[in-house]
Amino acid sequence: MFLLREPSKTEITRFISSVSGSNYSYRHVGATLNRGAPGYTADHNRILIGKGQEDSENAKRAIRDWKMFDLPWLRLCWTNTPIEVGQTVAIVVNHFGFWSMSATRIVYVIDEPNRFGFAYGTLFEHVESGEERFSVEVDPKSGEVWYDLFAFSKPNHLFARLGYPISRRLQKRFARDSMAAMKRAVEAC
Repeated sequence: MFLLREPSKTEITRFISSVSGSNYSYRHVGATLNRGAPGYTADHNRILIGKGQEDSENAKRAIRDWKMFDLPWLRLCWTNTPIEVGQTVAIVVNHFGFWSMSATRIVYVIDEPNRFGFAYGTLFEHVESGEERFSVEVDPKSGEVWYDLFAFSKPNHLFARLGYPISRRLQKRFARDSMAAMKRAVEAC
């Protein structure tokens, strides 16, 4: 959904409620577990964000607190949403003088000894179609803590199709800024 002004808290809450019964906008739900889906553009980004047990716990906490969305040009609604399958959030983005509001739902959660995270998938109301996985992984030998971001997508909305190069630039910006946000979050603890 594209808007000429920033949506209010009431409008965002109403939007999230209105999409609660919506379906995913793509067929390959859960495909970020297996490296993507045919016909979609895949993006994989990874950054070292710490080392050792303390940094690992801080990174897990950062995922639970949605710190990868702690960006000045984007707002996740709401950051108190628990990381649980079926939870729906809205993403509000300010770009080029207008706003977009999109909906995603958590598809799966990863909670393993050396890996923690989740993936969410786009709903029909999202400007893109696809899935994105956010995870932290600990190398059991070195103790290094990595933030791993994997997504597959394609435009879902007419404006996203018409402005595909701009959409791709925004996706790359999100990946870069999300990695920096996770690094900041772990270092701040």
